[in-house]
Amino acid sequence: MSATRRQLLARTGASVAGIAFTGALSELFAGTAAARGHAGHGPLVPDPAGLLDLPEGFRYKVLSREGLRLRSDEGEVPSNHDGMGAFRGRRGRVLLVRNHENRPSARIGVPAVEGLTYDPAGKGGCTVLELDGRDEVLGERVGVAGTAVNCAGGPTPWNTWLTCEETEDKAGTNGYAKDHGFVFEVDPVDPRRTGAVPLTAMGRFQHEAVAVDPRTGIVYETEDAFQRPFGLFYRFLPEKPLGGTGSLRAGGALEAMRVPGVADLSAVQETGAVFEGVEWVPVPDPQARHTPIRLQDFGPKGITHAQKLEGCYWNGRSVYFVSSFARSAEGSAADHYGQVWRYEPQRRRLTLIVAFGPSSDIRLPGESPDNICLAPGGRLMVCEDGNGAQHVYGLTKRGEVYPVARNAQNTGTEDEPEWGEFAGVTFSPDGGTMYVNCYTPGTTFAVTGPWHWGGDSGRRAVTARLPPGAGGRAGACSTARLRRTDAPARRREIFI
Repeated sequence: MSATRRQLLARTGASVAGIAFTGALSELFAGTAAARGHAGHGPLVPDPAGLLDLPEGFRYKVLSREGLRLRSDEGEVPSNHDGMGAFRGRRGRVLLVRNHENRPSARIGVPAVEGLTYDPAGKGGCTVLELDGRDEVLGERVGVAGTAVNCAGGPTPWNTWLTCEETEDKAGTNGYAKDHGFVFEVDPVDPRRTGAVPLTAMGRFQHEAVAVDPRTGIVYETEDAFQRPFGLFYRFLPEKPLGGTGSLRAGGALEAMRVPGVADLSAVQETGAVFEGVEWVPVPDPQARHTPIRLQDFGPKGITHAQKLEGCYWNGRSVYFVSSFARSAEGSAADHYGQVWRYEPQRRRLTLIVAFGPSSDIRLPGESPDNICLAPGGRLMVCEDGNGAQHVYGLTKRGEVYPVARNAQNTGTEDEPEWGEFAGVTFSPDGGTMYVNCYTPGTTFAVTGPWHWGGDSGRRAVTARLPPGAGGRAGACSTARLRRTDAPARRREIFI
């Protein structure tokens, strides 16, 4: 694997401030009212419990941790917490649907449950957490099991979760009894309504994330292929759009995006670059029976590829999707540290909105954007999946980046620390709580605090709450008081 930006900077000791990202960020907030005031919430305060660093005035609660028992007693909380969605439940409750990106080698797989298991050999799937108004866990159960490498996904307008398998393994590979590489629908209220049925018409490929146009029901899909030629950006036109739970099973047509004159999106380096007349080409064999879709024959004009297509979300009248990075040494046309693209269906227009990096300070966010979501008030939240310190960070309409959280769980050594990526950032329906996962060790957090500007700016206690077994003596609930550090907040330069 080629050296990352962080590794190179660590070796050279670089410390001169560089470009954080460039782009017309107002495009990301179309139809929203971005909050005014300070760019962020202040410097991150080190957590003495060693779990999650937050700004002063914020607090977190650990909702779930891998290896503990599910409240349903169906088994243990699975490993590898990834994409996640939050839904409104009954009587003011919140339902969290959480992906588990488990391969056959996963330490703890999703427990097989009758009626909810697709392939008994698969260790991936989803779990569902039910929370009350104070983010106390009332229930935790399996949503779907027997799937593979459930990475991201996305919510539907009818309040279900689409979970995506990031694999192309067929039956007989890695011990699987069935083909994998599909999208599955999970009803957070009653998972048995949706069961474990693959939405085969949506294609069989290394799915990452999806976003649904709430006006037309068209589903946009990203593909995170690991080898060249890299993944494609797709749209699925359902036979029964916006038909509610189960409507996607009725089938539809799968198409791939072709940008005229652009074979590889990484070749586009100038933010604000606009491409008109985007074309959608029917996929010859959506089931990839003999050939992966990205290798199929799309005609003499070819098709448009991109490395590391990951996060995807709908906002206003556009769909946004992320390329986490591109490396020419691995086969991309050019290098970058992350891109955010905007596609406007009505105009058939694609625009490069934001380009991340390079940044010279390995302690600050600025590479490999992955899962993304819009926070209440119009700010964009981004999960970082690179090397070195891992952050959730925010982007404002004015083009300012600020840290929201930093993973403090060191899975390496004191001399060579490592931190797992963040994933699944999402907000409660009332906007008062941010939920986010630490991928490894699998941990789900609820973060509360003064999300809206203009609130109390004075000193406030931050309490870290740990579940039994997560810290301190067994069976105890530990709390830790956080103090403001004397170190000034670090700022990064922004050029727009």
